Amino acid sequence: MDMFPIYLRRLDERQTILIGGNKEAEHKAKQLLERNAKLKVISPRLTERLQSWVGQKKFKWIPRQYQQGDLEDAFMVIVADYEGDINKKVYQEARERNILVNVMDDIPHANFAFGSIVKRGPLTISISTSGAAPALSVRLRQRFEQEFGPEYGAFLEFLQKLRKPMSRYHHQFKVRKKLWYELIDSEVLSLFREGRIKEAYAQTARIVGDEVVADALGTQKVAF
Repeated sequence: MDMFPIYLRRLDERQTILIGGNKEAEHKAKQLLERNAKLKVISPRLTERLQSWVGQKKFKWIPRQYQQGDLEDAFMVIVADYEGDINKKVYQEARERNILVNVMDDIPHANFAFGSIVKRGPLTISISTSGAAPALSVRLRQRFEQEFGPEYGAFLEFLQKLRKPMSRYHHQFKVRKKLWYELIDSEVLSLFREGRIKEAYAQTARIVGDEVVADALGTQKVAF
């Protein structure tokens, strides 16, 4: 099965509908809410955690089974739990409205698929076997979760802070590109991994300049 991987943005601007209130739905709702999705859940029952999120007004809850027309104005629909032929009905309505639809564990009634995800701050790694072996995707995710630790998130958050100062102090794109690669190929990530943050800042300053790091950290100068 051929797939084209993409990452969706601005989920807060259009409606995502999640059908189901079981543990699978809870897991998917958590992923969506972490990305600030505008979420509506349709299900007669919810897990305790989903119920608590309703109480916190994190999403809108429709306490019944799916009905024809529920997908109006939706951007994406995910079916995590259903009864009878709801999977077929949801898929048909989604096709008619040209929206993204995924019925979990039901490949014929989906026009997109989820990968196994490893997330470390801004870093997102998505793994897919194109439906051939989902269990392998899980094992690879578990392996990558060990290989890519929390230091990647901290490192990337620091790099994000550097972006604007880099442009301010290094005007030429070729220069910035060279410096970015020097930074990525340096020991800075290893220093983050070892918790030697000040040394990581010092190493970065030696590569891109003291003024860039000071600007990124919001200080007049950096004390190492």
